[in-house]
Amino acid sequence: MEKQFIQLQTKRRTIYALGKQVKQTNSELVALIEAAIKNAPSAFNNQTTRAVILFNQYHDQLWDMTADRLKTEVPTEAAYQKTVAKLNGFKAAYGTILYFTDTDVVKQNEADFPLYAANFADWSEQAQGNAQYSVWTALAENGVGANLQHYNPLIDDQVTAAYDIPANWRLRGQMPFGSIEAPAGEKDFMADADRFKVFE
Repeated sequence: MEKQFIQLQTKRRTIYALGKQVKQTNSELVALIEAAIKNAPSAFNNQTTRAVILFNQYHDQLWDMTADRLKTEVPTEAAYQKTVAKLNGFKAAYGTILYFTDTDVVKQNEADFPLYAANFADWSEQAQGNAQYSVWTALAENGVGANLQHYNPLIDDQVTAAYDIPANWRLRGQMPFGSIEAPAGEKDFMADADRFKVFE
Protein backbone atom coordinates (compact mmCIF):
# COMPACT_ATOMS: atom_id res chain seq x y z
CA MET A 1 0.00 0.00 0.00
CA GLU A 2 1.33 3.45 -0.93
CA LYS A 3 2.24 5.57 2.07
CA GLN A 4 3.33 8.81 0.41
CA PHE A 5 0.47 10.79 1.92
CA ILE A 6 1.13 9.42 5.41
CA GLN A 7 4.78 10.38 5.04
CA LEU A 8 3.70 13.87 4.04
CA GLN A 9 1.39 14.04 7.04
CA THR A 10 4.27 13.24 9.37
CA LYS A 11 6.27 16.06 7.73
CA ARG A 12 3.61 18.62 8.64
CA ARG A 13 4.41 19.74 12.17
CA THR A 14 3.89 22.79 14.33
CA ILE A 15 7.06 24.80 13.77
CA TYR A 16 7.66 27.71 16.14
CA ALA A 17 11.23 28.55 15.11
CA LEU A 18 10.47 30.29 11.82
CA GLY A 19 12.63 32.57 9.72
CA LYS A 20 12.66 34.52 6.48
CA GLN A 21 14.98 32.29 4.43
CA VAL A 22 12.34 30.72 2.18
CA LYS A 23 13.33 29.60 -1.30
CA GLN A 24 10.04 30.43 -2.97
CA THR A 25 8.95 33.80 -4.31
CA ASN A 26 5.90 35.54 -2.93
CA SER A 27 3.96 34.72 -6.08
CA GLU A 28 4.88 31.04 -5.81
CA LEU A 29 3.76 30.93 -2.19
CA VAL A 30 0.51 32.73 -3.01
CA ALA A 31 -0.21 30.29 -5.85
CA LEU A 32 0.45 27.31 -3.55
CA ILE A 33 -1.74 28.66 -0.74
CA GLU A 34 -4.56 29.58 -3.10
CA ALA A 35 -4.51 26.16 -4.80
CA ALA A 36 -4.53 24.33 -1.47
CA ILE A 37 -7.56 26.31 -0.25
CA LYS A 38 -9.43 26.04 -3.55
CA ASN A 39 -9.06 22.25 -3.57
CA ALA A 40 -9.96 21.72 0.09
CA PRO A 41 -13.44 20.21 0.51
CA SER A 42 -16.40 22.07 1.99
CA ALA A 43 -19.99 21.00 2.66
CA PHE A 44 -22.23 21.51 -0.39
CA ASN A 45 -19.08 22.89 -2.05
CA ASN A 46 -20.11 26.18 -0.48
CA GLN A 47 -16.50 27.42 -0.27
CA THR A 48 -16.91 29.49 2.90
CA THR A 49 -13.18 29.90 3.63
CA ARG A 50 -11.45 33.18 2.78
CA ALA A 51 -7.78 34.04 3.23
CA VAL A 52 -5.58 37.12 3.39
CA ILE A 53 -1.87 36.56 2.83
CA LEU A 54 0.49 39.04 4.49
CA PHE A 55 4.10 39.71 3.57
CA ASN A 56 6.70 42.31 4.56
CA GLN A 57 5.36 45.31 6.52
CA TYR A 58 1.81 43.93 6.48
CA HIS A 59 2.99 40.75 8.22
CA ASP A 60 4.96 42.79 10.78
CA GLN A 61 1.97 45.06 11.33
CA LEU A 62 -0.24 42.12 12.31
CA TRP A 63 2.03 40.96 15.11
CA ASP A 64 2.72 44.52 16.32
CA MET A 65 -1.04 45.14 16.46
CA THR A 66 -1.53 41.90 18.33
CA ALA A 67 1.11 42.88 20.89
CA ASP A 68 -0.54 46.28 21.38
CA ARG A 69 -3.98 44.69 21.78
CA LEU A 70 -2.78 42.12 24.31
CA LYS A 71 -1.15 44.74 26.51
CA THR A 72 -4.55 45.47 28.08
CA GLU A 73 -5.34 41.78 28.55
CA VAL A 74 -2.20 40.40 30.18
CA PRO A 75 -2.23 40.89 33.98
CA THR A 76 1.42 41.79 34.72
CA GLU A 77 4.31 43.42 32.91
CA ALA A 78 6.39 40.26 33.29
CA ALA A 79 3.65 38.19 31.71
CA TYR A 80 3.29 40.77 28.94
CA GLN A 81 7.00 40.60 28.14
CA LYS A 82 6.67 36.80 27.78
CA THR A 83 3.73 37.37 25.45
CA VAL A 84 5.70 39.87 23.37
CA ALA A 85 8.60 37.43 23.10
CA LYS A 86 6.19 34.78 21.80
CA LEU A 87 4.64 37.20 19.31
CA ASN A 88 8.09 38.26 18.12
CA GLY A 89 8.67 34.61 17.22
CA PHE A 90 5.67 34.80 14.90
CA LYS A 91 6.86 38.15 13.55
CA ALA A 92 10.24 36.55 12.73
CA ALA A 93 8.43 34.36 10.17
CA TYR A 94 8.31 35.21 6.49
CA GLY A 95 4.57 35.83 6.25
CA THR A 96 1.17 35.13 7.79
CA ILE A 97 -2.08 33.74 6.42
CA LEU A 98 -5.27 35.08 7.98
CA TYR A 99 -8.18 32.64 7.67
CA PHE A 100 -11.77 33.87 7.60
CA THR A 101 -15.25 32.42 7.19
CA ASP A 102 -17.67 34.25 4.90
CA THR A 103 -20.71 34.39 7.18
CA ASP A 104 -22.95 35.62 4.34
CA VAL A 105 -22.48 32.28 2.58
CA VAL A 106 -23.27 30.43 5.80
CA LYS A 107 -26.45 32.44 6.29
CA GLN A 108 -27.48 31.96 2.67
CA ASN A 109 -27.04 28.20 2.97
CA GLU A 110 -29.11 28.20 6.16
CA ALA A 111 -31.90 29.95 4.26
CA ASP A 112 -31.59 27.81 1.13
CA PHE A 113 -31.43 24.47 2.95
CA PRO A 114 -33.57 24.86 6.09
CA LEU A 115 -33.50 21.14 6.83
CA TYR A 116 -29.74 21.44 7.48
CA ALA A 117 -29.71 25.02 8.76
CA ALA A 118 -28.39 24.09 12.20
CA ASN A 119 -25.33 22.43 10.64
CA PHE A 120 -23.87 25.08 8.35
CA ALA A 121 -21.92 26.94 11.05
CA ASP A 122 -20.32 23.65 12.13
CA TRP A 123 -19.67 22.70 8.51
CA SER A 124 -17.95 26.03 7.89
CA GLU A 125 -15.59 25.20 10.76
CA GLN A 126 -14.89 21.82 9.18
CA ALA A 127 -14.14 23.62 5.92
CA GLN A 128 -11.72 25.86 7.83
CA GLY A 129 -9.95 22.82 9.22
CA ASN A 130 -9.73 21.25 5.77
CA ALA A 131 -8.34 24.44 4.24
CA GLN A 132 -5.85 25.10 7.03
CA TYR A 133 -4.60 21.53 7.04
CA SER A 134 -4.29 21.51 3.25
CA VAL A 135 -2.22 24.70 3.26
CA TRP A 136 -0.12 23.57 6.21
CA THR A 137 0.67 20.27 4.52
CA ALA A 138 1.38 21.88 1.15
CA LEU A 139 3.80 24.28 2.82
CA ALA A 140 5.51 21.39 4.61
CA GLU A 141 5.84 19.50 1.33
CA ASN A 142 7.76 22.50 0.00
CA GLY A 143 10.04 22.86 3.00
CA VAL A 144 8.17 25.77 4.58
CA GLY A 145 7.26 25.59 8.26
CA ALA A 146 4.11 26.97 9.88
CA ASN A 147 2.07 27.07 13.04
CA LEU A 148 -1.54 28.02 13.74
CA GLN A 149 -2.63 30.71 16.20
CA HIS A 150 -6.01 31.98 17.42
CA TYR A 151 -5.82 35.55 18.68
CA ASN A 152 -9.30 36.11 17.35
CA PRO A 153 -11.65 37.59 18.45
CA LEU A 154 -9.37 39.93 20.45
CA ILE A 155 -7.75 41.32 17.30
CA ASP A 156 -10.78 41.21 14.99
CA ASP A 157 -11.43 44.96 14.96
CA GLN A 158 -7.77 45.84 14.37
CA VAL A 159 -7.45 43.30 11.55
CA THR A 160 -10.66 44.48 9.88
CA ALA A 161 -9.49 48.09 9.91
CA ALA A 162 -5.89 47.43 8.89
CA TYR A 163 -6.58 45.14 5.94
CA ASP A 164 -9.97 46.40 4.73
CA ILE A 165 -11.74 43.16 5.61
CA PRO A 166 -15.43 42.86 4.63
CA ALA A 167 -17.81 42.95 7.57
CA ASN A 168 -19.14 39.47 6.71
CA TRP A 169 -15.69 37.84 7.01
CA ARG A 170 -15.14 36.32 10.45
CA LEU A 171 -11.53 35.78 11.52
CA ARG A 172 -10.84 32.15 12.46
CA GLY A 173 -7.05 31.78 12.68
CA GLN A 174 -3.60 33.13 11.93
CA MET A 175 -0.86 30.99 10.35
CA PRO A 176 2.68 32.41 10.41
CA PHE A 177 4.96 30.60 7.96
CA GLY A 178 8.62 30.71 6.98
CA SER A 179 11.89 28.87 6.86
CA ILE A 180 12.34 26.11 9.42
CA GLU A 181 15.02 27.34 11.82
CA ALA A 182 14.62 24.46 14.30
CA PRO A 183 12.65 21.22 13.99
CA ALA A 184 9.57 20.33 15.98
CA GLY A 185 9.99 18.14 19.03
CA GLU A 186 8.86 14.55 19.38
CA LYS A 187 5.14 13.99 18.98
CA ASP A 188 3.25 11.82 21.45
CA PHE A 189 0.24 9.75 20.43
CA MET A 190 -2.53 8.38 22.60
CA ALA A 191 -3.14 4.64 22.58
CA ASP A 192 -4.89 3.37 19.44
CA ALA A 193 -7.32 1.38 21.60
CA ASP A 194 -8.57 4.63 23.17
CA ARG A 195 -9.00 6.34 19.81
CA PHE A 196 -10.32 3.77 17.35
CA LYS A 197 -13.03 1.13 17.09
CA VAL A 198 -13.08 -1.33 14.20
CA PHE A 199 -15.97 -3.65 13.32
CA GLU A 200 -15.43 -6.28 10.62
